[in-house]
Amino acid sequence: MTVKLSLAALAQMPAGVAVPRYSRSDLKAGIVHIGVGNFHRAHQAVYLDDLFNAGHDHDWALVGAGVRAPDVDMRKTLEAQDWLTTVVEQEATETAVRVTGAMIDFIEPFQVETMLAALARPEIRIVSLTVTEGGYYISPATQRFDPTHPDIVADAAHPDAPRTAFGLIAAGLKRRRAAGVAPFTVMSCDNIPGNGHVTENAVAGLAELSDRELADWIRKSVAFPNSMVDRITPATSDRERTILRDSHGVDDGWPVFCEAFRQWVVEDKFPAGRPALETVGVTFTDDVAPYELMKIRILNGGHAAIAYPAGLLDIHFVHEAMEDAQIAAFLETLTQREIIPVVPPPPQVDLDAYRKKVAERFANPKIGDTIARLCLDGSNRQPKFILPTVRDRLAAGASVKGLALVSALWCRYAYGESESGKAIPPNDPSWDRLQAAARSARADPRAFLAMRDIFGELADDPTYVAAFSGALGSLWSQGVRATLADYLAGGA
Repeated sequence: MTVKLSLAALAQMPAGVAVPRYSRSDLKAGIVHIGVGNFHRAHQAVYLDDLFNAGHDHDWALVGAGVRAPDVDMRKTLEAQDWLTTVVEQEATETAVRVTGAMIDFIEPFQVETMLAALARPEIRIVSLTVTEGGYYISPATQRFDPTHPDIVADAAHPDAPRTAFGLIAAGLKRRRAAGVAPFTVMSCDNIPGNGHVTENAVAGLAELSDRELADWIRKSVAFPNSMVDRITPATSDRERTILRDSHGVDDGWPVFCEAFRQWVVEDKFPAGRPALETVGVTFTDDVAPYELMKIRILNGGHAAIAYPAGLLDIHFVHEAMEDAQIAAFLETLTQREIIPVVPPPPQVDLDAYRKKVAERFANPKIGDTIARLCLDGSNRQPKFILPTVRDRLAAGASVKGLALVSALWCRYAYGESESGKAIPPNDPSWDRLQAAARSARADPRAFLAMRDIFGELADDPTYVAAFSGALGSLWSQGVRATLADYLAGGA
């Protein structure tokens, strides 16, 4: 028997499917979350569900919100199941299925007045975001807020009718200030170094374009804690819906499949208050930077390292890439040889043990994470996950051969054909430009490095140019296998 997910059906859930131990009617909103995607529903919403199950802080429930067209379908699907989500945690030898109920409403996308009214409510004390690495309107080369982006220019021209997450937050804060209501805390949950600082620059930077006084007040009065978030969460497809229905008896229109591992480290800066998430495994600290640097460079950098060779070799799943001895060896060697030496360890953390855990997580055969997902949005991810490590290595006078190879593999991937000749579909907001540069780079590697908004001054660094050019030339003349073999056989 299959049970269609809803509040009314919770009592009929199949054996083995955990359900909330609290009454949804007891929950009251305390957080507006922008970007109700899979990661948020497998991470922040799960921690809150744990907290509510423990009988604590029922006045910190979530209200979802979206600012993109796909959010319309997400809202429609979740509304049909009373905002509930089935989370399926999968490891190689076991699976755990639970229904979470931390979200109690979802503001309809593009309903600006409804959204601003919600942001002005005094009981909303946190506004959180998962809008992806590319959603913060920052220049890839400078990592600074870009006030010239068309979306930002449009919001600056119409500050009381904004369309972006940051315009909405700024307008919501403006309403609270006018009403004498204390500002909410703004908390990014995206994989960006210094994500709190980046978010502050986006919100205040946008406000500054139309209201300098408001911008100054935001910088002085609003808290933007940094955070590090981690949980591998693939996109949902019919594969996941079918597994959940056939193996566990639950019909969920948008379930979330993820690994069992999760981590959240947050700067403890919440003047308006916060839920007691430390009781359910969240780490609060005065300095998130060492944790986020470790995660972004080792885990996210590691994803990039395996993604492009696997994509060029027509490997579909991430765990299949880890089953490839050469790709697994490239990840291990690159991480040990070039990444870990320029990553200061967080307190009481063994970086080599962390590296091994990351590789174990990548190899999880149950997750079904795809190489195509890891290859997404390289123009935003490479400047955050790979190129900062390059700069640190160059500053130390150390080799960047493997890191340059990662970016050369990305360039070869952006050419648009795998080694078998199979077409690679567009997977980046800048795909047309990337592909044009990658095709020119086949004859002249500098053509790819000429995208200075991505590579910045590295395009002029002779050591990096030589390493990138040599790697790309080898990929075209010898292929992925021989180029990887050359790196693995060589020294630092």
